[in-house]
Amino acid sequence: MSIIAIIINVLVLIGASFVLIAALGVFRFPDFYTRIHAATKAGAFGGALCALAAGLHFLSASGFVQAILIIFFFYITTPVAGHLLGRAAYLGKVSLYSKNRMP
Repeated sequence: MSIIAIIINVLVLIGASFVLIAALGVFRFPDFYTRIHAATKAGAFGGALCALAAGLHFLSASGFVQAILIIFFFYITTPVAGHLLGRAAYLGKVSLYSKNRMP
């Protein structure tokens, strides 16, 4: 197995782990605001690592440029989407988690 294949496998494994952590955060966190935080931060990083692995897999300039563009758009659109979801929830008066209340 070549060194590039090992790097690709490690990137995919780490990226998939971050996506799994994001999914667990969305499932386990108590309120809407912490859930969108988990989905936007860990999900974007995991997706970026998987896109980088795909770019390295094809070993071409166009594949690498496409992977970089995907990563760029992940980091441009994900925070904006998370902010807009949080703002809509705030304006819609979605309540915060309170330990004293039952959800």
